[in-house]
Amino acid sequence: MDFKGTAVLITGGASGIGKATVTQLMGAGASVICADIDQTKGKALIEEARKSGFAVDYEPIDLTDSGSVRRCAAAVLARHSKIDVLVNAAGFGEFNLFVDTPPDYLEKLIHGNLIGALHLTQALLPQMIGIRRGKIVNVSSDAGRVGSTGETVYAAAKGGMIAFTKSLAREVARYNINVNCICPGPTDTPLLNTRSDKLKEAFIKAIAFRRLGKPEEIADAIVFFAGPKSNYITGQVLSVSGGLTFVG
Repeated sequence: MDFKGTAVLITGGASGIGKATVTQLMGAGASVICADIDQTKGKALIEEARKSGFAVDYEPIDLTDSGSVRRCAAAVLARHSKIDVLVNAAGFGEFNLFVDTPPDYLEKLIHGNLIGALHLTQALLPQMIGIRRGKIVNVSSDAGRVGSTGETVYAAAKGGMIAFTKSLAREVARYNINVNCICPGPTDTPLLNTRSDKLKEAFIKAIAFRRLGKPEEIADAIVFFAGPKSNYITGQVLSVSGGLTFVG
């Protein structure tokens, strides 16, 4: 697909699924802005892109801080005349039973995996409405569709992303804005590498293809929803999980 002339903002773009999406879209000609909390990785991404003959913009963001999110959106819009595609790809979480999750961390998980994306989307949506087009791709998780022991709060936030996708899609269809959602299964990312080997082995046994997903495979689905081949699709939730879940 050709993304020339398309400006794309990707949260969590400095590593994992977000970085794989940045790589694919900049290779397809998009003007890519990476928003990430890790400034070291963000600057490294700029240098990697430069060495490959591409240019990537970077803007720091802390999705657990609504002020940071709003400042990021304002800075991006000050440098770019429009954002055609928003990919809410950032996410994080630790493996904790719900009863053992500290209250302050509970709130941090909800803010970082749901509320931050709500603030960013709300800040960028008016200019999409103004140009009467746009694509919003939310990255949730299969944990948000079917639940996951040890990830209850994370799953709650990701379930919220699914509901947000469906409701927003109804609101903004009149402006020719598509809103869709990707639900990755266990994927070989820095986040998964914080889990124990025993847990990763259990995931692999539960996956029909008997392997973890690759970030690039999740990025393939994100790029599809970001591009013109999905113009007649909105409000949809797609699991990319190697057959871990079969959801009707």
